[in-house]
Amino acid sequence: MRVAVSGSHGLIGGRLMVELRKAGHEVTMLQRASGPVPPGAQAAPWLSAGRDVDAVVHLAGSPIAAGRWSARRKREILASREAGTRRLIEALAGAGARPRVFVSASAVGYYGPCGDEALDEQRPPGRDFLAGVCVAWEDAALGAAQALGARVVHLRTGVVLTGEGGMLARLLPFFRLGLGGPVGSGRQWLPWITLEDEVRAIMALLQREDAAGAYNLCAPSPARSDEFAHALGRVLRRPAVLPLPSAAVRLMFGEMGEAVLLAGQRALPRKLEAAGFTFREPALDSALRHCLQG
Repeated sequence: MRVAVSGSHGLIGGRLMVELRKAGHEVTMLQRASGPVPPGAQAAPWLSAGRDVDAVVHLAGSPIAAGRWSARRKREILASREAGTRRLIEALAGAGARPRVFVSASAVGYYGPCGDEALDEQRPPGRDFLAGVCVAWEDAALGAAQALGARVVHLRTGVVLTGEGGMLARLLPFFRLGLGGPVGSGRQWLPWITLEDEVRAIMALLQREDAAGAYNLCAPSPARSDEFAHALGRVLRRPAVLPLPSAAVRLMFGEMGEAVLLAGQRALPRKLEAAGFTFREPALDSALRHCLQG
């Protein structure tokens, strides 16, 4: 396949491009500005998106957890996803591109805080800021069906685990010093997936002609915050008993901390498993060992 990828410098996009090339696919990076291009890939400006592509994977978006949310920051987060997705689709249509599939990032934040409820893809959206962002993001991506005639897939991704970056890499220095522990009450759910399984799932959905709509990209065994902390402590052979109280999270991070660190979703990958996808790392302890050995 000829695959165009936006957000290719990010954690998921970078690994996806490597694995696509390994599998023999032709990969184009969709770039807003000039930058380095990995061996075996080619680049196309964002607003003159590749004409001859079979598939588009759209992963670009302003980071959600990069500090407190001001009103301006929230507008940037939303615009980078909603308006950014619409601009990409317009550019593809203007370039005469007719990809068969348009795979677009989303997040389990679509569901909002849901307590202990098990969430499949049929669950309606929540009402908080992140849920609203995800709804707008997915609605924008649906424009690819009308403008491009493409099959549209939404990737409702949980926390992506890898030692290369993201949440796990930020936690490791503290846990290695024995300073880690649960966040808040420790009872909120943490839907997670390894970077390897995330990329494998994206590649599977790209190629499966009957795959459409939303898919929860998270392992079948979500963990509570305290379970995650204790599992990481076991893998590192360090104590993990120092909690980060909810009040401290709210003081340091405000609304962002409430939504990202204290809320949770018990999301389950029911559509992905029904499509025959098999996780290489379905259990948390094994997944953490795999991430830290990689």
